[in-house]
Amino acid sequence: MRNRRGVNWSLESAPWAAGVAKRKVAAQLGEWGYRPAPAVAETVAAVTELVVAAAAAGSGRRISVHLSDQDRQACILALSHQAGLTPGHVPDGDDVLHRITAQAGVTGCGTDTGPDGRRIWAVIEL
Repeated sequence: MRNRRGVNWSLESAPWAAGVAKRKVAAQLGEWGYRPAPAVAETVAAVTELVVAAAAAGSGRRISVHLSDQDRQACILALSHQAGLTPGHVPDGDDVLHRITAQAGVTGCGTDTGPDGRRIWAVIEL
């Protein structure tokens, strides 16, 4: 990750993970000096919840949440850490991506599956 800051957290894949991730992402953005307007803060919270819920939807034991920033944009990524998933198949994948892009300020999002699990990410204008 060149020219950007980044941090990540490993969380248990549990229903409460999205709430923990939202608080950690908001706190980290504050530590980096971002003071987003209320509407942007709501988008960050909603997108964090969506990507974490999508990563936790499988039967894996843990997920990780990754946050980076560059040029007043934040990238929020959640990884399922569930090996052996079928590439290209994301449960409710299209629906999740549509819900993410419906959020104001989202400039991009996507999902893919690799040997380390399923990744879902979004970029938000801060």
